[in-house]
Amino acid sequence: MICSMTGFGQANRSFAGYNVFIDVKSVNHRYSEVSIRLPKEWAAFEDALKKTVLQAVKRGRVDVFITAERESASPKSVTVNFALADAYLEAAEQLKLRYGIAGQVELQDLLKLPELIQMKDVRQEPDEEIEHELCACLQEAVAQLSAMRRREGEFLEQDIRERLAEMKRVHLELEALAPQIVQEYAAKMTSRIQSLVLDGIPMDEQRLATEIALFADRSNVDEELTRLKSHFGQCEDLLSEKEPVGRKLDFLIQEMNREVNTIGSKSNHAEPTARVIAMKAELEKMREQIQNIE
Repeated sequence: MICSMTGFGQANRSFAGYNVFIDVKSVNHRYSEVSIRLPKEWAAFEDALKKTVLQAVKRGRVDVFITAERESASPKSVTVNFALADAYLEAAEQLKLRYGIAGQVELQDLLKLPELIQMKDVRQEPDEEIEHELCACLQEAVAQLSAMRRREGEFLEQDIRERLAEMKRVHLELEALAPQIVQEYAAKMTSRIQSLVLDGIPMDEQRLATEIALFADRSNVDEELTRLKSHFGQCEDLLSEKEPVGRKLDFLIQEMNREVNTIGSKSNHAEPTARVIAMKAELEKMREQIQNIE
């Protein structure tokens, strides 16, 4: 199954007093790379989260963004900064002694002092339950990502198959043209020699046969056409594979391009040259599409 390397997915769920939101996006990359941004207190879960992504994504750069919000009814803890309270009381005594001020510091006075009483969310220590819930939520986001990658992959596959069909059509034309080119060259050489004979210049039939044979050998593209036909079959097989084939297709396109270039270098005729140009144009478009395949 052909999959694109680009996609997006998201999911959210509530657990352990948190509302968790996960966004996942992927882009093209030569290899597999996963980057995860999550709250610091959950850093211990990063490896498990990466494994969750890599179970579904074999190639591409994947960015995972995890944010967590405390529920409004989440438990709170109240702490007293006793060191600060001692410092305030000592300062009060010093003021009384220095300026002769009477009176006692009351509880309500202490409660009004800044930063003396602190209220914090009760944070649970990382545990297996949170890790399980995080991975499950991430799986939901990755499932959306994979679905989008498959949908885009279907379009890529269809486009590549259409271009491959065009390549095969041009290939048939080249197969038909190859022997005609040698025949045309032989006819031209014979006509030229006959015109020279009419001018009184003797014809060397052996040399003529040798020239035609050399031309036929230099312009023979049977091997290249045969290998190119084999590459077409391999490409169709890869497009039907269930595993990721992006790298294999990329290599195969390079081999196809090499054969087409060789055919072009051997072409001494406008007709096959035009077909070679058409093939190279299709190959370049296929190569661009294959860069997006997992």
